[in-house]
Amino acid sequence: MKRFNELDEPFICENCLKPVSKLFYSSRDHCPFCLYSKHVDKSPGDRANLCKGLLEPIDIEKFRNTYKIIYRCTKCGELHKNIMANDDDINMIINISKKAN
Repeated sequence: MKRFNELDEPFICENCLKPVSKLFYSSRDHCPFCLYSKHVDKSPGDRANLCKGLLEPIDIEKFRNTYKIIYRCTKCGELHKNIMANDDDINMIINISKKAN
């Protein structure tokens, strides 16, 4: 089982360059504007992944009562998933979902 190290830090998105605030109810793991993430963790919050590539959102999947964003790393190609945040741009979620299908 993956160990979860909760880190909720503000950051500047490396894809769209917008400032991203803390999530406050969990750990922020992607940009709410463009939905990109960064390949920094091996286990959630450990910052131990040496890749550091951008995670491009490529698809959406239903997960319990919410959705997960499916990513492909632009550097190493690994697939990764993150749960959608409450403040994610819903239009971006819809557009990604449409492109994948």
